[in-house]
Amino acid sequence: MQHNKTLARKHSDTESLLDNIILIGMMGSGKTTVGRLLANLAGKNFIDVDHEIQQRTGVGIPVIFEIEGEAGFRKRESEVMREVVQQQNIVLATGGGAILQPDNRTLLRQSGTVIYLCAPVSELRRRTHLDKNRPLLQTGNAYAKLMELFTQRDPLYRETAHIIMDSSKQNARTFVQRLLQRLRQYEQKTANNAQKHHSSHQEVK
Repeated sequence: MQHNKTLARKHSDTESLLDNIILIGMMGSGKTTVGRLLANLAGKNFIDVDHEIQQRTGVGIPVIFEIEGEAGFRKRESEVMREVVQQQNIVLATGGGAILQPDNRTLLRQSGTVIYLCAPVSELRRRTHLDKNRPLLQTGNAYAKLMELFTQRDPLYRETAHIIMDSSKQNARTFVQRLLQRLRQYEQKTANNAQKHHSSHQEVK
């Protein structure tokens, strides 16, 4: 366990990236499940944006969509994200549409290491078909809606992410172990790049 907790230590050159870990991806990609496990293993606090919105409003996501529409929900989502990313040492699970606004994409990239959990639409459908708490999927053809959303959002997820991982092929615990390994590699790469930049800057002087 101590080995995994090295991610929670502060590093002068990489703290802004690795202090906070931000999970993005489609509904059903595993952000909440992976986020809880990752936070536990890395010694971080877990925050789920959708859960935070429900706690503050006292109602479920479908009720917010019904009363305020998707635009009203997205406004609340942006407000919550702007607030919670000010915290340190967190794993943040965002909503599937959190990356739709350019300002949100910029905010997330500047606030931590962004990881895109991707999965095939068929797998996303399998994971979400019994979930009634997803208002965008309450249609006659949920698979077609998922495909539409995926086509729209996948390029934005990729634009925003520092790391992209397929979350469809392994159980959550095995996947999180792989993710921790990727984070350690990314941490080392970022530290090396920062050192090279520092050395180059000194030579210019």
